[in-house]
Parts: sequence; C-alpha cells; structure tokens
Amino acid sequence: MRKSLQLQAQMCEEFGTCVFDVTLDCEDGAPVGGEREHAALVVALLALASPKARVAVRVHPVDHPAFEQDIATIAGSAGRKLCHIMLPKVESVADIVRACKALDAADAGELPVHALIESPAAVHRAFDIAAHSRVQSLSFGLMDFVSAHGGAIPAEAMSLEGQFQHPLVVRAKLEIASACHAHGKVPAHGVVTEFQDTHALSAAAQRAAREFGFTRMWSIHPDQIRPILEAFAPGAHEIEIAATMILAAAAAEWAPISFQGKLQDRASYRYYWQVLERAHRTGRLLPAEVRGWFDVAPQS
Repeated sequence: MRKSLQLQAQMCEEFGTCVFDVTLDCEDGAPVGGEREHAALVVALLALASPKARVAVRVHPVDHPAFEQDIATIAGSAGRKLCHIMLPKVESVADIVRACKALDAADAGELPVHALIESPAAVHRAFDIAAHSRVQSLSFGLMDFVSAHGGAIPAEAMSLEGQFQHPLVVRAKLEIASACHAHGKVPAHGVVTEFQDTHALSAAAQRAAREFGFTRMWSIHPDQIRPILEAFAPGAHEIEIAATMILAAAAAEWAPISFQGKLQDRASYRYYWQVLERAHRTGRLLPAEVRGWFDVAPQS
C-alpha cells in the first residue's frame, strides 16, 4: 500500500495531474481476525497521503461481520481524505442503501460509492444499482463472476483471451458498461492477472476501451499502469482534431459549422469535448489553446 501511494505521488508530479486512483484493500488485504488492526493501518496511511492524492478503500461486503467496523474506523476517522468507498459483492440497491447509511452515520459526508459487480444476480440488477445517486462507478469482478456459476463457465473464461470470448462474460461486461452509460456513471474494467505480459495487457485494455465501452480499468501491478493509461488515452491526432473543432465551435458560439467538409453540431462538440476530457484525465499534453479550460499546468 505504501509503494502504491509513493508511485501515485511520483506520477502525479510527472503528468501534472493524478492519473490513477489507489485503492487500499480491506476485503482481501486484511488477515482473518486482524480486520480491526488492518483498518487502523489504512487510517494511518490515509493521514500521510498528499492533498493531491486520490485514495479509496475497498471495505468488506455489507454482510461481513467487519463491514460496520471498517466504515466506522476508516470513514469515521479519515472519510474526508477518501475519493470514494469501494463496495465489493454488491447484489442489489439495498446493499448500496445500507452502505450509504453506514457512511452517513460515520459522518463521512456525501462520499461516493463504487460498486463491484461479481455475480449473475448483480449483473441482472446493474441498471438499478447504477441509477443510485451515490454510486459513481461500477467495476466488473471477473473471477468471482465465473466462480458464481458453479462450474458452468470454464476456467478459460478467466484468462486474458477467454474473458473477451465467452458469451456470458461478454454479456456481463456489456450490461455493466451499458448500465453506467445510461446513468452517467463510470464503467471500470476488471484486472488482467497476466501482469508480466504488458503487450497482452495493452491489447486487453484497448479492447475494453474500444469494443466494450469501459472508460477505466483496474491494475494489480505497477507495470500495468502505463499501458492502461496509454490504451485509454486518445491519440495525438485525435486530440488535435478535437481541439481544433472545439475552438472552431466556440468561435461560432456553438452553432453548426462545416469542419473538414462535414457538417458538425452540438452532438459532435459534446463527443470531442469528451475526447479532451479523457486526454486530460490520462495526462496527455493538450494544445495550448485549450489547456486553460482544463486547468492543466504546462509540461516540459
């Protein structure tokens, strides 16, 4: 956890913005019987985090005996330092409601909730979960999703290639991404466990972004972060086109314009503005003419 926070601070200085979140883990990170001590360690680490840091905590599921303790200890002591709470094993909106009540009781403010969707029932309810006002993002938990099928999905579906091929896994990913986009939330693709193969990781990240509609992706190793950022970032040519079009649209007071021989209007402007937003979030260097809109410091 300390190394993750150090790496985030280093890359924040490099890119001029915080390009990834760090999620401190209580669900799998805490030893059985040591949940209270682990939560206290998380609070101590949060106290050392930079004001620029984006740090979240994955607590135990709402039906785990340590859940209330996690929220009271972490959100109650350091909730203002968190960017969100990651809630695993979400099955329904009722789980979100319970988590929000616990956060409110801990006086953590309107802390957003990110939900991990890890079962067939949760996928079925993804649209309802994404509609909750405190939910900011849905993430897909591949391995738990596969194991929840009682052997009906083969182990190959958890592999780097198989997770983009098995129909039930593909359907789950598309449902989650669609639910998020329907409600203006962020769909986050799950991890790739083959962390030593950065080329394969890059290919998987590109598929997640370009074919499945995900706008974020989890990493489990420092070497995965840069390939993921690269895959989810727009290219230099796309950024240039977006900036040129947005400047032309602004000059026309957002009326329809002719751009490179095609009619463009506010639907196009919205898309290309989002390209610039995505470039900013992934630490790309924006053209000087639009950089000020995103409060990005000039980079050397």
